[in-house]
Amino acid sequence: MTSTQAETDRSHLGTLSVLAWIGDPAEGHDIPYLLAYTLGDGPQGREAGERAARGLLEEIGLPIGDVVMDGTRNPAGFPVQIVLADNQVALTLPGLNATCTAPDEWVAAANESGQAYFLFATRAWPEAVPGQPVDPKTLQEFAGDEAVLTGSAHCVLAVRRLQ
Repeated sequence: MTSTQAETDRSHLGTLSVLAWIGDPAEGHDIPYLLAYTLGDGPQGREAGERAARGLLEEIGLPIGDVVMDGTRNPAGFPVQIVLADNQVALTLPGLNATCTAPDEWVAAANESGQAYFLFATRAWPEAVPGQPVDPKTLQEFAGDEAVLTGSAHCVLAVRRLQ
């Protein structure tokens, strides 16, 4: 008898949210960042959601840790896509979609560089509720946390635009 690894149950993720931000351009930090995270509100709880996030990343071939994948070389064949339309960013992964509104400076930086730095955090962030502003200090505490960074998948993605 043989067994295969079952596809990750995406319902365990709970709410998938996306947040776009840019560093301080005056300090030379004009990189557009896009962060995907779950709220930890899945039916099996926060820990199951975090396991599901890890399983999803493994399933689609994105390593967790300090490896930065380059999704700009073959954007059409990469498992993560972002599309920008005005200030709306659409994130697509196999079996998942999420959107967010990007600030004007994010759009300008993404248009200039044609790419964005993407992180998919496996740690849930229930405090960052979709539709509610996240102050810079709270964002820095989460996105800059060593455990969050080492527990995330990292990619550079091409920013595609609707034609």
